[in-house]
Amino acid sequence: MPSSLPVIPQNITVHLGRPDANVANVTVPFPDYIKNVASSEIYPTWPESALRANIYAQISFALNRVYTEWYPSRGYSFDITNSTQYDQAYTPGRDVFENISQIVDDIFNNYVKRYGTVEPYFTQFCNGTTVTCDGLSQWGTVELANQGMTPYEILQYYYGDDIEIVRNAPIQNIQESYPGIPLRLGSVGNDVQAIQIRLNRISQNYPLIPKINPVNGVFDENTENAVRQFQQIFNLAQDGIVGKSTWYKIQFIYVNVKRLAELESEGISLQEISKQFETSLQEGMSGESVRVLQYYLAVLNLSNPEIPPVEVDGIFGPTTKNAVIAFQRINGLTQDGIVGRNTWNLLYNDYLGYVRSLPNTDPRIAPYIFPGDTLTLGSRGPYVEYLQTYLTYISQFYPIPPVPVTGYFGTQTQASVRAFQQEFGLNPTGNVGPTTWNRIASLYSDLLSAETAQVGQYPGYTLQEGS
Repeated sequence: MPSSLPVIPQNITVHLGRPDANVANVTVPFPDYIKNVASSEIYPTWPESALRANIYAQISFALNRVYTEWYPSRGYSFDITNSTQYDQAYTPGRDVFENISQIVDDIFNNYVKRYGTVEPYFTQFCNGTTVTCDGLSQWGTVELANQGMTPYEILQYYYGDDIEIVRNAPIQNIQESYPGIPLRLGSVGNDVQAIQIRLNRISQNYPLIPKINPVNGVFDENTENAVRQFQQIFNLAQDGIVGKSTWYKIQFIYVNVKRLAELESEGISLQEISKQFETSLQEGMSGESVRVLQYYLAVLNLSNPEIPPVEVDGIFGPTTKNAVIAFQRINGLTQDGIVGRNTWNLLYNDYLGYVRSLPNTDPRIAPYIFPGDTLTLGSRGPYVEYLQTYLTYISQFYPIPPVPVTGYFGTQTQASVRAFQQEFGLNPTGNVGPTTWNRIASLYSDLLSAETAQVGQYPGYTLQEGS
């Protein structure tokens, strides 16, 4: 799902036939793919300006397919086909013309986009003789080049004056957009934010899907309701969970309502891909995301002493890096001390597994460790009951509204959480993540025992089996 700036893929997977044909896929380096396509579709004897204009169009077309996940969102295991009915020509094993190869080496990490949008433009083209279209005419570029037009002027002639060329885009090994774990009530992060933005846009065409407000990266009851309605409209299991099938169906519909693979694309604005949360964590960083990471590591240290203990101070220093490296070593990951998607997913899953393995205890005796999923509007279950128990007890000592212990996180619970957060200098979101849970649970423990926690103690009460 397009939720970041485009990059140049290291490799591209080509299906050697029509999308539904039972034929092979080949994976080749992206520059080699473009060299093959250009050598298959245009003539090396054409003027260089015509060659460059055509190659810009071929690069941008392919990147649009990759960026929008045009084929993966339809259930296919490739990025593009070699069928000219759908995509552009690719001939396995063909010779590549030397001058075309040199041009591709020079510009393969440049692409065309429209002003105010981020996605590679869908640079539709045809040969201009046997086949004509609304986009670029390959043979027509020759005449324009002979008139003295530059490659950019040729592209403007066909695609309009509001295009620009992005130069020296980064080259990366692209992963599938699906985050690898289902998103559900209580999930938090940029992937949730991306889903919220896309469902809100889709709802313009399908108004039965309720608007999600606020778009804050927290999977709350409003988001769950929007997901369920989307699933109902498009004949998916109505569980309110964004698994892989729902994720890619949202991607498929979003690309179509935005017309991202058409000349008259609505486009994706920079605001639509802005990220609220850090995408990776590493030494030298600080803030709430680091604090959450440290919390998870501190808890996992209880069950696995190979992970060294860390202080939860929100500063990613050498101690935190060493704990991350130890976790990566245990799980067979690259031991770089950087918390990217794979490390985070495994860390989170291990944390959930540990929390869910703990025996049930009386919450009035020992507060529970954070359950793993953020508690937010619409959350239900025993952890909501514990939260409500803690808040109601705290309300005897602080100006926090008490709440009935119902096990349902409604507006009363949300208001009480906000009041607590304001009282103790936390961001008053009304949602209960690790930091807010820890402050509530530790204060409850302190008040209950009438003892003061030691300075620097984390998470405010001693972490131990069953706590």
